[in-house]
Amino acid sequence: MAVQKSYEEINEKIRRGEAVVVTAEEVIDIVEEKGLSEAARQIDVVTTGTFGPMCSSGAFINFGHSKPRIKMKKVWLNGVEAYTGIAAVDAYIGAAQLPETDPENKVYPGRFSYGGGHVIHDLVAGKEIRLEAVAYGTDCYPNKKVDTIITIQDVNEAFLFNPRNAYQNYNCAVNLGDRPIYTYMGILKPHMGNISYSTSGQLSPLLNDPYYKTIGIGTRIFLGGGTGYVAWNGTQHHPNVPRGENGVPVTSAGTLAVIGDLKQMDSNWLVGLSYIGYGATMAIGIGIPIPILDEEILYHTAVKDEDILCTVVDYNEGYPYSKPIDLGVVNFRQLKSGRVNINGKEIITTPQSSYPRARRIANILKEWIGKGRFELTRPVASLPGADAKIEFKSIPERSPNGVFFKR
Repeated sequence: MAVQKSYEEINEKIRRGEAVVVTAEEVIDIVEEKGLSEAARQIDVVTTGTFGPMCSSGAFINFGHSKPRIKMKKVWLNGVEAYTGIAAVDAYIGAAQLPETDPENKVYPGRFSYGGGHVIHDLVAGKEIRLEAVAYGTDCYPNKKVDTIITIQDVNEAFLFNPRNAYQNYNCAVNLGDRPIYTYMGILKPHMGNISYSTSGQLSPLLNDPYYKTIGIGTRIFLGGGTGYVAWNGTQHHPNVPRGENGVPVTSAGTLAVIGDLKQMDSNWLVGLSYIGYGATMAIGIGIPIPILDEEILYHTAVKDEDILCTVVDYNEGYPYSKPIDLGVVNFRQLKSGRVNINGKEIITTPQSSYPRARRIANILKEWIGKGRFELTRPVASLPGADAKIEFKSIPERSPNGVFFKR
């Protein structure tokens, strides 16, 4: 008899402390040992995790009013400008924003030692932040200047809202040129001196639910050390890409927009980063529970690193100038081994995401659910691509040309 469960049944087991919860790493061996049907009967939830740089991130902050009141035209937090064209004392600070005093790449390669991601990290860590604001003054908002010190506890509201996180697979980056290049995938050595990747593979949320059957708008998640939600599909959400027979995309595909209360988060899981020659960003920790409603969902959560392919892309000319240079694909087992072979050349791999931290996130979420602290939410709406019949091809020996999409 086919296994069929509901969110209500699984949540009831969570409340009673009886739910069987395993990580996306642990489920692989369980399925191999017990078989798909028996494992689906026994397992209720599979937890996933990822931790890595996610540029399309930021925070909305409502500062509260000064006396007299002010309608902020421009605002800076520790010298980093936040966008204020929202309302009088609301602002949005992006993870990639830089101080106006930063020399950027004028002295190449730039250091980018502090940016929006660092401000958010410092806020969550409880540090004091210098708030500067200027205004033109109105009858209802007469104040024209504010210069003060705040902490996250002083502001009315602070919530993380990230328009594009948790990429469903991503490029592997190499450099076919004859000089080092500085990218958001890190420093790439000339003549394919290294290959850089940034996904947690078999632990990554959307690689464990490739057709978005359980991850949708309203899904409760681990976000930055606290609880958050999937708010929408992320920008650049692109489900109609080549996929393997297991449904896993072989290039960049789905993305998530996520939201959560910044005041409940942990600075260990929101970390400001500096990328030499590129800019500032922030590493985000995300974990998503997958309810095992049936055998098909469990099948996808048992995906292995060797079955997840990554398209190799040249960042010297291929990516920046959208030239379709075919360098094939590699799998995540190869990438995590530390070396891969491309066109007969052995290349050192350089991960941008942290697999140990992704594993820790999956285990924290497992612990929360096991203790009844975290129940699952049924999505109120599906992500684009969840209901469509996506036509996928067999896993190619070589990556198709034209695999790039607009960014």
